[in-house]
Amino acid sequence: MRKIVLLVTTLLIAFGQMSFAEEVNIFSARHYDSDVQLYEKFTAKTGIKVNVVSGKDKALQKRIIEEGKDCAADLYITADAGRLGAFQSKGMFQKASSPALKKAIPSNFRSPYWFGIAKRARVIYYAPSRLNDSDLQGMTYEDLADPYWKGKVVIRKSNNVYNQSLVASLIANNGKKKTADWAKGIVNNMARKPKGNDRAQILAVAAGEAELAVANTYYIALMLSGKKGPEQQAAAKKVRPFFPNQDGRGTHMNISGGGVLKHAPNKANAIKLLEFLLTKEAQQHIVNNTYEYPMIEGVKPNQLIAQFGLNFKQDLKTKVSSYGKNQADALKIMTEAGWE
Repeated sequence: MRKIVLLVTTLLIAFGQMSFAEEVNIFSARHYDSDVQLYEKFTAKTGIKVNVVSGKDKALQKRIIEEGKDCAADLYITADAGRLGAFQSKGMFQKASSPALKKAIPSNFRSPYWFGIAKRARVIYYAPSRLNDSDLQGMTYEDLADPYWKGKVVIRKSNNVYNQSLVASLIANNGKKKTADWAKGIVNNMARKPKGNDRAQILAVAAGEAELAVANTYYIALMLSGKKGPEQQAAAKKVRPFFPNQDGRGTHMNISGGGVLKHAPNKANAIKLLEFLLTKEAQQHIVNNTYEYPMIEGVKPNQLIAQFGLNFKQDLKTKVSSYGKNQADALKIMTEAGWE
């Protein structure tokens, strides 16, 4: 009887370890149903079950921190390198890499702790009916503070992480003082107090409430797709994105990305999932559904965003890891400039 009990116990332990090893747990702040479909493809290929907990960044991060060693999450996935960098500064990721990840991801879009899985550009929008391409020729982010654009610019609030990362990149390239002067210029040039999301900025230009808007590229594609209704689709057809800093460092780029958490129980499986997300199959799935830019070569963006140009110069000089490092300074500069 004792031998039977020991055998059953051993088998139960082995079964528990086997089932535990064949899963990976994701805490994701990306709210795309298409991501879940992608994880199902990963499971079909590898047999590794993907468990997903979705939520807002602050809530997920709070849970990860509070649960500590007891947290079952392996991967934290979110949008914006600034968020990833800030979470890294709290010691919540562990170093995790592989030859496949290093080969697939350009060095400026990853860190030793987290990895970009898709790219997004933050650009300027204008209405061709009121401005010509020649009016914007050679324009930079820095030019948005030029008094010529007084009362003509719309942009989100200073607490928006996309704006914080943009300003953080300006700090990395121009220093704090010049960036502080720039922020004051932006505030002076605002057509209205900051409000709404990125789509609200594009809508303002379409409605003639402003001449220039700052927003991420995938929003114009989302609006053109009709998924946000016919009114937004019609408005999107009235505007075009302009890619700044083409004569210099290139257009500001950011990422969606993920990192292996400090106490991840399934680290190896987490790395396998990250590697899968950088395959051509997965990248094509991502860009087709989210309208982001692919991280790897050989994959074309969705036509709704590709129609505006594929060969624009991306900023490959500025490491996106600098966004998190400069995030606090960026927010301080915007706040002191009166950027609400």
